[in-house]
Amino acid sequence: MEKLLVLLLFTTIPATCHVSSFHGGIPLPIHLLRPQSGSGGHLLEGISCDSWRLAVETNSVRNWKTVPVQCKDYVGHYMLGHLYRKDSKTVTDEAAKYAQSLNLTGDGKETWVFDIDETTLSNLPYYARHGFGAQPYDPKLFGEWVDTGKAPALPETLKLYKKVISLGFKVVFLTGRSEARRKSTKTNLKRVGYHTWEKLILRGASESNTTAVVFKTNRRKKLEQQGYKILGNIGDEWSDILGTNTGSRTFKLPDPMYYIS
Repeated sequence: MEKLLVLLLFTTIPATCHVSSFHGGIPLPIHLLRPQSGSGGHLLEGISCDSWRLAVETNSVRNWKTVPVQCKDYVGHYMLGHLYRKDSKTVTDEAAKYAQSLNLTGDGKETWVFDIDETTLSNLPYYARHGFGAQPYDPKLFGEWVDTGKAPALPETLKLYKKVISLGFKVVFLTGRSEARRKSTKTNLKRVGYHTWEKLILRGASESNTTAVVFKTNRRKKLEQQGYKILGNIGDEWSDILGTNTGSRTFKLPDPMYYIS
């Protein structure tokens, strides 16, 4: 796997001016943030990629096919740098806090749902070779990558997984991967530390033409019909946590590389 370079995305500029209002007699400083295009420190031109990423993460920009070409390097530096890891940790720390706050009954049906791609497993080795989402999605090439079973775990999600297991949750993996890739997915999960689960749900042949929202809604509904209580649900795509039967609380991990409806 390619060596991941840690690159600084944001530089805090010392304050050179103050706002006109005061708080307790103390002037409030303005700290400017300058989004950088990379380690060279050049300002991005023509597009604000940090604002684009914010719009993506808040689901304001929808149904986009590829990362804007101007933002390819920005997304690459974000995904390989420290900020992606920190953003992920903020989400999983809140999820762990929430999980710990619940008083489980121990009935064996209290469930946490995990997505797989860019949630439990990282496809960064693949996307680093294919433009960090700036190239059109190629199902054949991506399928070949999945079949290698070499995707690393997302470290912060693996910690959350171990936490919810220790608290007594049943873990369900719910992924849009096809049923044909069950073996490679199962092998990959176990290889990187996800050793046990209640169910591994993949997309069946009859579900190949349904949207992710519909597919995952239907499968979560079936889980609840079987008596499972979905108390937590985490994914990197909005389609992982939208629809119905989403669970008592949902958590969205960052992913500016692709959009799945």
